[in-house]
Amino acid sequence: MRVRVATTVLGITAALLAMPACSTDTTGSKPDTAASAPIGKPVDAAQQAAPLTSAALKTRLLDESDLGRGYLRRPERPTQHDDVTVIGCPALSELGSDAATGGTLTFPHRAKATFAYGGSSSELSEELYSDSANKLSDSIGRIFDAMTGCPTYQVVTGGTPIDMTSQKLPTPHGLGDEQWSQLLTFSAAGRSTVVKETAIRDGSLLLIVSGSPALVDRHLDKALTKATTAS
Repeated sequence: MRVRVATTVLGITAALLAMPACSTDTTGSKPDTAASAPIGKPVDAAQQAAPLTSAALKTRLLDESDLGRGYLRRPERPTQHDDVTVIGCPALSELGSDAATGGTLTFPHRAKATFAYGGSSSELSEELYSDSANKLSDSIGRIFDAMTGCPTYQVVTGGTPIDMTSQKLPTPHGLGDEQWSQLLTFSAAGRSTVVKETAIRDGSLLLIVSGSPALVDRHLDKALTKATTAS
């Protein structure tokens, strides 16, 4: 089945194909193994704050001064919406219709920053989205449910098959209103990389931090604090 998938993690495949062979850098991190379902507070009327503009979201992204020494911001890659074949994960394939109509992480209010660490293949990416709490919760929830519901599957993009494994991780309790977290392994042509992705919804704001597991764990709290603090 040919679908157009615009989920956050599929953007990592371009970086994977450019990485050195057998790159499994996790910057010293040992990934968690216990599974955990998304938890959080029910969405209520009090959380229906007006969405932040993209310009406002950009001011709430982490920068080099927040991260410390050794981080270099990467130029933003052009957004790609190439046709992608998903094999072995029907739930993820079904998201294609939503992505094609702009319903999957294509919120009008968004901002993103990606950093390389220490001149290595380790990366940290932060994304901010703003919309109604219900829309944010529904969209990111369906994506995580689909991806973590398939322990192994394959993605074919640009004629290149990429073997995927996904694993649901414990969520960061006490942060925001809802939380999701997963560990992904991308393998293609003898090259592989491990990526941790954690999403936190706080009212009408959605934060997604992804990259080397150790870097995600190190900067998640800091990213949420800056993202939810008015400038």
